Amino acid sequence: MRITRATTYAIYAMVDIAQHKAEGARASHVIAENYDIPERFLLKVLKPLVAAGLLHSVKGPRGGYQLARPATQITLLEIIEAVEGPLRGQQVFLGRAQDPVEKKLAQAFQAAAEELCRKLNQVKLSHFL
Repeated sequence: MRITRATTYAIYAMVDIAQHKAEGARASHVIAENYDIPERFLLKVLKPLVAAGLLHSVKGPRGGYQLARPATQITLLEIIEAVEGPLRGQQVFLGRAQDPVEKKLAQAFQAAAEELCRKLNQVKLSHFL
């Protein structure tokens, strides 16, 4: 598994929002400044987090982003999959579905992906606070 810059920004943004939840909605420009993230890119990263139901977008002069659920109920897996899509065993094989070696490789990669998902699902956003 490779963590992209977008995923890293998403994790940092979620942590920042969780750390400042008592202050209300957190403006994207403040998050961008705190972590030296280009704001336009950050907005693109925050959009799928809202679509996945991890954040609420608040409009208006005091607008910004808030957690949709408590940090204890948001997993690292949810954040990663909101940005990257579902994690699964990556397969770069020869395309010979009936080949026994390829079948075993596919099974091994799928098992590894399932274990990774299980582990990431155990790590809560609150762990980083």
